[in-house]
Amino acid sequence: MDGVHDMGGMHGFGKVEPEPNEPVFHAPWEGRCIALNRAMSFTGEWNIDMSRAAIEELPPAHYLTWSYYKKWAIRLENMLLERGLIEADELAAGRALRPGKPLKRTMTVDKIEAAFNRGKYGRPASAPARFKPGDRVRTKNIHPRTHTRLPRYARDKVGVIDAVRGCNVFPDTVAIGQGEHPQWLYTVLFDGRELWGENSDPTLTVSIDAWEPYLDPA
Repeated sequence: MDGVHDMGGMHGFGKVEPEPNEPVFHAPWEGRCIALNRAMSFTGEWNIDMSRAAIEELPPAHYLTWSYYKKWAIRLENMLLERGLIEADELAAGRALRPGKPLKRTMTVDKIEAAFNRGKYGRPASAPARFKPGDRVRTKNIHPRTHTRLPRYARDKVGVIDAVRGCNVFPDTVAIGQGEHPQWLYTVLFDGRELWGENSDPTLTVSIDAWEPYLDPA
């Protein structure tokens, strides 16, 4: 989706300013927020790409002004409401007002470590990889209204396949409940001037991970 979250190459936002000695959490509620998010993702009610898409769908004014973990908190509230796992009056009350609904899986103490392990997204391939390292490719100029991992700044650009990363779950379909549809994944290397124009630093190169449906031969 073309949203404010896709900020690469946009003007007017200034450079990234790292916070010196930044703590893991700025307030105790942030730790609780990530714990709640990981516990709910463990239930299998949604996948990582659905959760990414839910943050992308936040209104631009909120996305640009809310803190990192506030976005996580509101994202979680929205997903719970959309799936009918909580009701608005319970959210307002800050507690359950009726019995909980059954989940696919539930978190228990013995499963905490497993909940914080990343899942594996590699899948068997249904066809050989279309590209190999060294091939020149052009990214497609797509503008889906739903989740994609192809950033705007890298669309309709020519790059070179740097590595083949195997066949993996395709985010664009799994994020909207249309199945995993595994696709070959590549690291694509771009000259900075291809992305940012002739005034770009001539020594700059940028790599992105791009699924095969994003690419055409150049």
